[in-house]
Amino acid sequence: MSQRPRSLRYEYELFVEREIENYKESIPRSAILKIGDDAVAVLQSQPQLALTEILLCAEVDRIIQGRLRLPSFATWRKRRLKALKEFSRPERWGFRADSALARAALSVCEGHVLVAGVSAEGPAIYLAANGCAVTAVDTTEDVLERVLNAAAEVGLTSRVRCVGEDLANWSPDRPLNAVVVAAAALSGLSTVERARAIELLQQATTAGGVHVVEGSVGGEALPLDELRDSYRGWHITVEHSGLGTGLSGETFLARKEVA
Repeated sequence: MSQRPRSLRYEYELFVEREIENYKESIPRSAILKIGDDAVAVLQSQPQLALTEILLCAEVDRIIQGRLRLPSFATWRKRRLKALKEFSRPERWGFRADSALARAALSVCEGHVLVAGVSAEGPAIYLAANGCAVTAVDTTEDVLERVLNAAAEVGLTSRVRCVGEDLANWSPDRPLNAVVVAAAALSGLSTVERARAIELLQQATTAGGVHVVEGSVGGEALPLDELRDSYRGWHITVEHSGLGTGLSGETFLARKEVA
């Protein structure tokens, strides 16, 4: 099951905590001790029962937050919602609103989507910004790091899971409503590995779910006839990449029939 999205208030508190901790790590110990002295002076000037460690830590954080001039929750919320709206636009990631990926996002909103072998963070973040739970599978650490960083930027970390594997060594561990895979992630496998990977993805896909294969579909590395044979019984269409995400070649779409 996908995790429930965190509230914006909770995300804001995490943001403030992260900024304060980053500041503490960026300054020398002597500076931290000086802030502690300032916090003690503030607390001693106020009526209270006891000067506890908890109160002191809270006052230190309050002083740092003021020095950093962190935005209020209302200001931060406005910025976050604006950024999230921008991330939910297909054009933000370089593909059109009528692309196969954009249509897949609309058809499985709030469903679980696998994104595999895509060399940019755009597809995974676009799907997450439009309400999907996303599992990103890739062997390139930099790609997965970009996905996680972009997700954190707009509070989508609870919707994105990254797995450092290829499709030959990874199996779905939950039902999938859609699969978006770069052709290269399949063409890099042997014929036997490719057939097994596709079969596992098909078995995990719910009725009515869609598979989108982007990139160099139809070449020697990934013959179109082989894909068609692998998806017998599914509704298949092939589109020119002009409707896709900027990858060269054709876009292969297959929708699982509803029993």
